[in-house]
Amino acid sequence: MSMNGEYLRVRPAELGWALGDSAWAWSLSEAAQELQEESRPSPAEARHFTTHKTWHLLAFLTRRAGFPVDLVHGEEPAFTDDWGYGPPRLLTPAQVALAADALHRTSYDQLIRGVDPAELTRAEIYPQIWDAPASLEWARDFYTALVAFFRAAASAGDAVLVWID
Repeated sequence: MSMNGEYLRVRPAELGWALGDSAWAWSLSEAAQELQEESRPSPAEARHFTTHKTWHLLAFLTRRAGFPVDLVHGEEPAFTDDWGYGPPRLLTPAQVALAADALHRTSYDQLIRGVDPAELTRAEIYPQIWDAPASLEWARDFYTALVAFFRAAASAGDAVLVWID
């Protein structure tokens, strides 16, 4: 079983419902994931997005780069229900906007500049695949898609629920 980084855009009109009723929010997430599988929207059009197993590397890189919000683990507890490996956390619309700006201003090349794969191994970054410099390229496409996802969420004024599943 693998651990995957998951994101759900929550529209401003839905935010109160989502935060007040975790079962409703989970249903919204399931519906968004089904739609994602059926229609394969672009990251900018999607309500649900996954970084798959790259979440831990992206967390390490964005923390190392001094991002203003934790876009991998979220900032605030959303509720206590476990959605996989703990409860989801929330990025408010203002935090989504900060994350989108930081993502837009930071290229993947900037994120990986100076990173030694041995550093990732020592830090026990999941999954343990850091045996060569080329292994850092693994997350590039996910990062690019995450930038598009967050920029669209910020443009719409959406909040984002974040969890590891």
